[in-house]
Amino acid sequence: MDVTYKFEGKVQLVTGGNSGMGFATAKAFARADAAATVTGLDQEPLDRAVEEIRSAGGKAIGIHCDVADEAQFADMVARAVAEFGRLDAAFNNAGIQVPASDTADQSAEEYDRFSAINQPAVWACMKHGPRQMREQGSGAIVNCPSTGGVVGRAGIAAYHGTKRGVIGLMRSVALEYADRDIRINAVCPGTIDTPMVSNMLDKGMLNMDDLLRDLPMKRLGTGDETARAVLWLCSSGSGFVTGHALLVDGGFTAQ
Repeated sequence: MDVTYKFEGKVQLVTGGNSGMGFATAKAFARADAAATVTGLDQEPLDRAVEEIRSAGGKAIGIHCDVADEAQFADMVARAVAEFGRLDAAFNNAGIQVPASDTADQSAEEYDRFSAINQPAVWACMKHGPRQMREQGSGAIVNCPSTGGVVGRAGIAAYHGTKRGVIGLMRSVALEYADRDIRINAVCPGTIDTPMVSNMLDKGMLNMDDLLRDLPMKRLGTGDETARAVLWLCSSGSGFVTGHALLVDGGFTAQ
């Protein structure tokens, strides 16, 4: 059964929206009649993403932004509001991963890189997004800690630490705005068929047989499946849901 959403007159923002789950979500919002603000670090794929949305009849703008830089994030929100007049939903999708290693062998530079992107970008979104949303009197933010925020995994402790922190931050901010019609949630995807996962498979950072063995549904998830979860968390269908981390992982964490 296809589920459809209507976000006519609404404005959404997706960080890391030029590929993978972010792009799938930006397209889904645009198909649901929302105006899409797409951000990314690389200008060429950002331009392609915006053009694809527009070619399909959607409204979209692209904004080059380093989401770990609070000033750039604040400017990005201001530009989206200047263009479309409001901000109703944000999918805080941008994040990074690096090759696995023993914690004892990981450099401080690698740890600092995790910490500089995976958490500050979320903090900036939950600071500058609600500033606009509380003026409007409504809004929804969805963060993306992945299953890394729920379980541990040997070799990437720093990654999991930053993602667990995202869930703690999300739940605290959700309580701040619970009585102001601003809902803050998270979507926790498992292994999704994205360009990043494909790149990790090509480089030997992941092994497909191992992935499928650990997945009860015996397949990778899709960007569209993540997007549908994000749209639900931003829709009136989840109107009594806040402070929640929604698992979209094919049953991985149920084991």
